[in-house]
Amino acid sequence: QVQLVESGGGLVQAGGSLRLSCVVSGRTISSYTMGWFRQAPGNERRFVAGINWRGDRQYYASSVKGRFTISRDNAKNTVYLQMNSLKSEDTAVYYCASYRGTELETPASINYWGQGTQVTVSS
Repeated sequence: QVQLVESGGGLVQAGGSLRLSCVVSGRTISSYTMGWFRQAPGNERRFVAGINWRGDRQYYASSVKGRFTISRDNAKNTVYLQMNSLKSEDTAVYYCASYRGTELETPASINYWGQGTQVTVSS
């Protein structure tokens, strides 16, 4: 059974930082693209960042580029999302994701999701 467990969410002031972690069990992530999505109340789930299996290519939504950094440690079966210069519009539930498809921004490309972690940015 594959499980993705996120941690690191919380309440932070605008301009602050948080680091999310996603530990995967039941599957070795080293062969898979991994990513992060987020969903704000009343909105659809949207792509935030993705990283290829080797960790040498990262992809970002335009809204977070330059502020967020995705990374991975295949030895620890863990994916990270470093979030800096946080804004109120970054408030959402953040989901870790394991890809089966190649279209990074499409939720249909995901075969495993974490349960989500809440990030709240106060202005």
